[in-house]
Amino acid sequence: MGASAQSLKATMKPNTILPENRSNYIPALIVITAYVAAQILSDISSLRIILFFGLSMDAGTFIYPITFTLRDLVHKLMGIKAARILILACAVINLFMALFFWFVSILPADPSVGAQTEFAKVLSPVWRIVLASIFAEVISELIDTEVYRLWMKKVTTRKQWSRVLASNGVSIPIDSILFAFIAFAGQMPLAVVWSIVLSNVIVKFATTFVSLPLIYAVPERVD
Repeated sequence: MGASAQSLKATMKPNTILPENRSNYIPALIVITAYVAAQILSDISSLRIILFFGLSMDAGTFIYPITFTLRDLVHKLMGIKAARILILACAVINLFMALFFWFVSILPADPSVGAQTEFAKVLSPVWRIVLASIFAEVISELIDTEVYRLWMKKVTTRKQWSRVLASNGVSIPIDSILFAFIAFAGQMPLAVVWSIVLSNVIVKFATTFVSLPLIYAVPERVD
């Protein structure tokens, strides 16, 4: 009976997305929370287009790149299944957030307080930008997940920094091109759209290099 229970437990291990070591639960929770928060903040701030050293870019570019490294940490701690679930869950959360902001913005304001038009001006979603952002996030982060997995399987599990650079090196340009062209092509001059792509790629790669040591902050999942 005891042998059967152990055999069943061993069979079920690879199917769980929880860290094998319970001491890893808190790091996993922190990383997941940080990932969700960064996704939400970047989607809200992406509604504003700014100039940064002469280049056009959405303001979400300052925080969004960290999600690629945070995704790598989730992958490392909890495996590929957890990383995929997190990516799709965040897409649903971001879409719900945009719908909720839209719903709140169309409700009549309390006249005793004032028109409160600032809320709609700042947080009422620009649907093309919102959908472009969510679509680009899902596609690029799923690709990031696959490149990370293939790098570990086909190249090396050592030199952990290399898996981050490899996965981000593929996913960052894809994310930047998808977002910029879906959100702004046809509405802005092509030169401006490419400027947004360029600035996104530069800032995202810079953030990748700065956040690279984070990959060593959590232990590797062992199934």
